[in-house]
Amino acid sequence: MAETIKNLFTLIQFGGPLLGGVIALGATVVTPMIRRSDQKLELKEARNQAVVWGIIVAPLGTAIVQFLLNNVVAGGTSCGF
Repeated sequence: MAETIKNLFTLIQFGGPLLGGVIALGATVVTPMIRRSDQKLELKEARNQAVVWGIIVAPLGTAIVQFLLNNVVAGGTSCGF
């Protein structure tokens, strides 16, 4: 069970920034090709959300859960990363 939890949070830690970076890069590349300003605004918002959630929040959330599993949960040493 501990290995499963570790794998899940490793996926979040490394997959979040990867997915967020791809979305942000895609939105940045496509924005100059779009003519309508409302679509450009939506792409910029998607880029900002990808950066915030994928690159900042996902690794931070993993660090918080890692701290909780290692230090707070009873028997959490078996869940140590």
